Amino acid sequence: MKILILLITTILGNFALLAQREIVPTDSIKVFGKIKEAKTFSLAELDTFSKIAIPEQIIYNHKGEIKDTLKIMKGIPLKKLLSSIEFVYDKPKALNEFYFIFTATDNYKVVFSWNEIYNTDSGNNFFIITEMGGKKLKDLDQRIYFVSAADLKSGRRYIKGLEKIEVKQLE
Repeated sequence: MKILILLITTILGNFALLAQREIVPTDSIKVFGKIKEAKTFSLAELDTFSKIAIPEQIIYNHKGEIKDTLKIMKGIPLKKLLSSIEFVYDKPKALNEFYFIFTATDNYKVVFSWNEIYNTDSGNNFFIITEMGGKKLKDLDQRIYFVSAADLKSGRRYIKGLEKIEVKQLE
């Protein structure tokens, strides 16, 4: 009987491990898609951007429960990072159809519209984190983080292990 319990426990434990997604530390962010030229920002390149202090952020889940508190942060405004990207479109009106898919190494995805990033105050509060809790980017556990400092329930758009940003246009 003990062997059977041990076997069942082992099997169920293995299934639980398979169900969890692992966040692998990222060493770069690749931006690609509906742009003139794909671009990859390495940790060293991210370190060359000017950084601004970001106020302490309490991370809430979708139920409004506190999940984490991010302290002593600096980051690159997302718009600053994307300023070297040239979008491919015929008329400026087409930018209304653009959206961005942010993907982490565990395949967690968050979608933003072009207007949300470039045409709202929220867009001024989107950051790639370069320092947190006194640690530099290269020393952070999952390295490249993204935070929306203006969200009420920020956990849905708090990304750990950000590895790529795909630019798409509605069809």
